[in-house]
Amino acid sequence: MKKIFLGILILLTFSGLAQVEGNWKGVLIYEGQKLDQARIIYFTIGKDSKSREELINSEGYIIRILKTTVEGKNIKATQATSVGKKDVFGNRWCILDFDMTFVDSMGYLQGKFISNECRGNLGKVICFKTSEKFPTDANDKTMQMWRTAFLEDIASGRKSKEIRDLERKNFKFQPVYFDYDKFEIREEDKAFLNRIVYIVNSHTDLRIRVTGNTDADGSDAYNDGLSEKRAISIIDYLTQKGIKRDRIEIEFKGEKNPVSDNNSAEGKQQNRRVDFAFI
Repeated sequence: MKKIFLGILILLTFSGLAQVEGNWKGVLIYEGQKLDQARIIYFTIGKDSKSREELINSEGYIIRILKTTVEGKNIKATQATSVGKKDVFGNRWCILDFDMTFVDSMGYLQGKFISNECRGNLGKVICFKTSEKFPTDANDKTMQMWRTAFLEDIASGRKSKEIRDLERKNFKFQPVYFDYDKFEIREEDKAFLNRIVYIVNSHTDLRIRVTGNTDADGSDAYNDGLSEKRAISIIDYLTQKGIKRDRIEIEFKGEKNPVSDNNSAEGKQQNRRVDFAFI
């Protein structure tokens, strides 16, 4: 029985470590501090755990050995011996204790920190996983540029880039269909459109193409106009929900791009649609 218990304990320890081990970078938000004042923190967690703190727009940094205890998705860590640093006049490097949890839904390692050495030094820590090497060289201020985008993600409540990229990769487009000779959006399609808004606004480099289509009833000129109105109705909805207009490209093809025949009611319904694509 003891061997079984020990085996389960070892399994849980390694499964937890698998989620938190690796390299992380993020920020320390001291209590009473504004978000844009947050310091930079790096962690490498595993066989030889370390932390690195950096002062913003400064050459100051310190690397310390990190003593860690992992339980499931939770990690407790205490800074120990310094193995590299650059002191800055007026700054004191205080030893910090961390109590963090990996939050699956957000993709962040986050929690709190406190210093038993320096009274009043406490606050929040939030980090995201990175494939970059743990930095050991002298501080290069140009390498801190990622911090601005990360603080914007935190302020906007966005998930980690790793999670957002996965959501984008797995996102499946579907056409939005319209009633005969109409360009009003059906109520049942709004949840899907809201999902598009979420995906686009989660990626600053992402744009979307909206393409209107019709069935073959009516003249070419009339159907071109109707397909444009359908695309515009979609764009109006997306912009009202928060996508900037310059991130949306419009196309309208009238009856020229059917996906089904126009000889049946079912086929015509398939052609009365708006299509989407990321660009």
